[in-house]
Amino acid sequence: MSNDIRQDLGLRQVVNVSGTMTALGASIVVPQAIEAMTRGLPQFFEMAALHKEASKVIADLTGAEAGFVTASCAAGITLTVAAAMTGSDLLAIERLPDTGAVKNEVVILAGHMISFGAPVEQMIRLSGAKVVSVGQATASAAYQLAASINDNTAAAVFVISHHVVDYAQIPIKTFIKVCHDKGVPVIVDAASEYDLTTALALGADIVIWSGHKFLGGPTSGIVAGSKDLVRATYLQNRGIGRGMKVGKESIIGVMAAMTAWKSRDHQGIRARERSALEVWSEALAGRPGVTATIVPDPTQNPLDRLKVSVDPQAAHISAWDLAIRLASGDRPIIVRDHEVEHGHFFLDPCNLHPGQEFLVAERLAEELDKAAASNDIIETPLEEIWRAREDSILNWPD
Repeated sequence: MSNDIRQDLGLRQVVNVSGTMTALGASIVVPQAIEAMTRGLPQFFEMAALHKEASKVIADLTGAEAGFVTASCAAGITLTVAAAMTGSDLLAIERLPDTGAVKNEVVILAGHMISFGAPVEQMIRLSGAKVVSVGQATASAAYQLAASINDNTAAAVFVISHHVVDYAQIPIKTFIKVCHDKGVPVIVDAASEYDLTTALALGADIVIWSGHKFLGGPTSGIVAGSKDLVRATYLQNRGIGRGMKVGKESIIGVMAAMTAWKSRDHQGIRARERSALEVWSEALAGRPGVTATIVPDPTQNPLDRLKVSVDPQAAHISAWDLAIRLASGDRPIIVRDHEVEHGHFFLDPCNLHPGQEFLVAERLAEELDKAAASNDIIETPLEEIWRAREDSILNWPD
């Protein structure tokens, strides 16, 4: 039996330079969380009391009045929307997703109706709520938001993500003010954000984070905000939240991860990440058709990534074919390729194990050398790649 369980399971030993991606297992769980879960797994707990202790830890870390741990940030969206509709009415909670006579409309900017692997608006609809889109995908204004709110509006959802349209959108501060002026609570989806306090400080009623991304906890969602709304979110476990519940190990693990966050060496982590970026920049320097640029995170998370732009004519390979080849074979390197059709991808250093930055550099050189030696330019039509990805999804588990 090896130290790497992936070998025992017959799985490839993936190197993650994509980031905190659910499709890759999210992040490296911190040792404090692993230890806490190991200690807790053999024991029994009064789950309501455990949730209460988790609420204290969340409140302490975020500045919220209360907190709640659920299955994921996606589950958190569904349950907080449900909470905004039902409050603490136990009968209304049991009836969902039939909303009956309760307010059931939820407003969200059109430019925030993104997919993170599933549509954000679907997470809202799962509660039984009706989604009301505000503005256009490429432009929204305060007057449009105000006009979308009526007597049947239960909540408003604001999304912070690298996926959202990043121009001509209502700023969060304005969004919150317009909604509060109309008496509507604001739910903020901050799934993969490093900042655990600002949105609440700006007046958001509920903020949701993934416990398994930058925090380094087990798969979970962290809900923080006003005590009344958090209580109503917790009570959804008596209804639609039953299928989204977390076990003792997830609650204990994310509590430990949050506690560890307060004493984490954030500057040391940044230094190691910068070192990896320098290794990759050096490995790509002077290569024909390849431009490597260190760029900041688009939502102001305190980390940088390496943007690798590829000119197929000079490099003899397209950005998307290079990404595919890096991800192939026995030493797969999975890059951040959500914008690859624009001729670039990113290398994210936040989930590297020690020494893996050098493996990434080796694989980049290996694939670029092969392409350079080719007489032909390797540039697969994008539509073929997208079709192959869809076929692969539909062919699972074969």
